[in-house]
Amino acid sequence: MTTDYDRTSHPGGSGPSSWGPPPHPTAVREPGVPAPTPQAGEPKQPFARRVGRGRPEDPRWVRPAFLGLLLATGLLYLYDLSASGYANSFYSAAVQAGSRSWKAFFFGSLDAANAITVDKPPAALWPMALSVRIFGLNSWAILVPEVIMGVLTVAVVYAAVRRRFSPAAGLIAGAVLALTPVAALMFRFNNPDALLALLMALTVYFVVRGLEDGRTKWLVWAGVAVGFAFLTKTLQAFLILPALAIVYGVCAPVRLRKRLGQLALATLALVVSGGWWVAIVELWPASSRPYIGGSQNNSFLELTFGYNGLGRINGDETGSVGGMGGGNGGQWGATGWNRMFNAEIGSQISWLLPAALILLVAGLVLTRKAPRADLVRGSFLAWGGSLLMTAVVFSYMAGIFHQYYTVALAPYIAALVGMGATVLWEERSRTWASLTLAATVTATAAWGYMLLHRTPNYLPWLKWLVLVGGLVGALGLIFAARLGRQLALAAVGLGMAASLAGPTAYTLTTVNQGHTGSIVTAGPAGASMMGGRGGPGGGMRGGFGGGMPGQNQRTGNAQGTNGRQGGGFPGGVNGGTGGFPGGGVAGQNGPNGQNGPNQGGFPGGGRTGEGGMGGLLNGANVSSEAKKLLETDAGKYAWAAASVGSQNAASYQLATGEPVMAIGGFNGSDPSPTLAQFQKYVTEGRIHYFISGGGFGGGRGGSSGSNVSSRISSWVEKNFKKVTVGSATFYDLTRKTTG
Repeated sequence: MTTDYDRTSHPGGSGPSSWGPPPHPTAVREPGVPAPTPQAGEPKQPFARRVGRGRPEDPRWVRPAFLGLLLATGLLYLYDLSASGYANSFYSAAVQAGSRSWKAFFFGSLDAANAITVDKPPAALWPMALSVRIFGLNSWAILVPEVIMGVLTVAVVYAAVRRRFSPAAGLIAGAVLALTPVAALMFRFNNPDALLALLMALTVYFVVRGLEDGRTKWLVWAGVAVGFAFLTKTLQAFLILPALAIVYGVCAPVRLRKRLGQLALATLALVVSGGWWVAIVELWPASSRPYIGGSQNNSFLELTFGYNGLGRINGDETGSVGGMGGGNGGQWGATGWNRMFNAEIGSQISWLLPAALILLVAGLVLTRKAPRADLVRGSFLAWGGSLLMTAVVFSYMAGIFHQYYTVALAPYIAALVGMGATVLWEERSRTWASLTLAATVTATAAWGYMLLHRTPNYLPWLKWLVLVGGLVGALGLIFAARLGRQLALAAVGLGMAASLAGPTAYTLTTVNQGHTGSIVTAGPAGASMMGGRGGPGGGMRGGFGGGMPGQNQRTGNAQGTNGRQGGGFPGGVNGGTGGFPGGGVAGQNGPNGQNGPNQGGFPGGGRTGEGGMGGLLNGANVSSEAKKLLETDAGKYAWAAASVGSQNAASYQLATGEPVMAIGGFNGSDPSPTLAQFQKYVTEGRIHYFISGGGFGGGRGGSSGSNVSSRISSWVEKNFKKVTVGSATFYDLTRKTTG
């Protein structure tokens, strides 16, 4: 038995390995030694055989198991995908615009006439817009690219873990990722977080490949991945950079001078891959491009370092819906060291977070005396550092924070669980290793019990199954080295089943329901309750988008929410009552914009006196009569209509297929267009209708844009003829009032 974990002498450690062959040869050679090259004249296997068979040294079950994992993930995420309709209509409208106009595609405009952009860079929109351009505007065309991103992320995590550990480690990591509730949510939804998670996983993969052989190309590719991640969700892409830079700078198997040069080249690759679009936008004349949504000065750099940057950290977000610090129970929930575990966030991501942290420490202890360039320790540091950096920032950021942001943690947790569990299993002949493995299962089962206890009416028997199964499995793992092979593997299987039962149940519930609006959560009703004052996405009655009865989910809804009866998409996509005729999402906020009877809903899209928060976050219902009104002579105008707030505008744009101007951007708080600009558009006959209602209009974020929106609304109401269609009010901007 060895005293230190030495991968170069035994890839599986000192203990026996039942989990497959050693890793790829490149993962265990001496630092700095180049990868082996095929012998001259050695025949190359056909591509189909390489895909189906995998590596020659692998057992035959490995590649079918890997392909089966990807197939199962894809089928799981595709299940009833169209139930979410257009999902977040804010981004779907931008996708629709990008499929109609290459200029809108490039800038990420909300409408094809290019009035204003979304409040993010456009990279996440591009795959969906290309899909819609090819297959037409429908739920599948928008959401299938997100599913593909999920499958690719599972493949990347598997490949990264499998190379330097074992096939079983990769399969465990992939399965953990696929069965994480928030991953199942966001890889079926059209927010930017799906692409961000994929690119972040790729970044860590490339860095670990660099730790493997010291080749510069891997660092350059990592920089490229981070650059495109920046074009997906700006500064969130940089959260893992300090950890990865330190890990590579210390652990890479090349001289220090070369390491520093490689990091400099990676930085250059990041700047080029992420900066080309920024440079074009900043140099493009503002008068001939859309306004940069989310900014107050029509500047992407201001958006990046303000609303989407430091504002997310300190809570000072001019133009936001809240504009208040998170503090200890503020608008976006309580901050602090336990934020990832609390009632708001815990059920989304934390099921295996205790296990990942325990296994990270165990992996570092196991490799504490290994050489500087040890690949196993480098892998633990890369994945673990990424997890800790991201989790700490998420835990203490005082600005806008939503539960689904935590999908960024899922690949890191999955990799650590796969690596740590199999390494400890290989070392199970050591008492401390078997005890640590048992403690990991015990902690996971106990925490799973606690999370399930928060929703006592959801499968009440499951929490006891998780707890008892986990404890029995942990007991078996303590004596795994002394048990026969079959009993030891039974203990492993029982421990894994108990650990994954809770997140698997929540994941199955998540894929079995549609999700629409700006703020969505995974799991059953009541699984995620926003703290403090019960802010968006939380547990307040008649909340904005996620979880409790009266909210916009299909399970556990009160009457009148986004149920699946009636309306909806032609061609079999089920929406709720009062759906968007002509293919729109159905039933947002229930009939007449209410979140169910007696649930504190927002009639007409907004709570009385608060400027329409319901319309701000979840859009509006569009009747067939309203659709017909806007479509009439729409080709004669640049915009068929204008409305305050992006979600309201997006609802009408998706229903009619015609450009609708979003006055003030997402919140109605951006100062675009100004009253003078809007009056000029009307005089030139470029806008047909003004849609009353929608948008926040409260000016909470310290923005002057809400005042601009109010002034435009007042000017329209005083000067143009009102047209009432059902419960919706329009103003015909081609017909002035008399007198």
